[in-house]
Amino acid sequence: MIDPFLIADDDTLRAKILLDTARINWLDLQRYFARGATIKVDPSLNLIDVGFELYRDNKATFEGWMAEGLVGAIEPEQAQQWFDTQKELWAVVIAPWVLVQDKTKLDS
Repeated sequence: MIDPFLIADDDTLRAKILLDTARINWLDLQRYFARGATIKVDPSLNLIDVGFELYRDNKATFEGWMAEGLVGAIEPEQAQQWFDTQKELWAVVIAPWVLVQDKTKLDS
């Protein structure tokens, strides 16, 4: 997890977010989903950039992404599909949030 008191400059923050990003099975994220702490990130966006903007509390950028449907809540139907298929996703924690991204279509 990123400690806000240790990271001041943007390059260091981006590097830390990159290092904290990993693939994880959706099954391991169930408790975060149940708490409403997961945010779905569209595969067209760079997960590191989204994490950076969230950490920096850039509300204008996030509101724009939300209005375009590029970031937002994970619908129960999507969560169930990921659960049923034991989907592996890219994820990064920007406390208290967990950003998740399905890059399957872009990986193939």
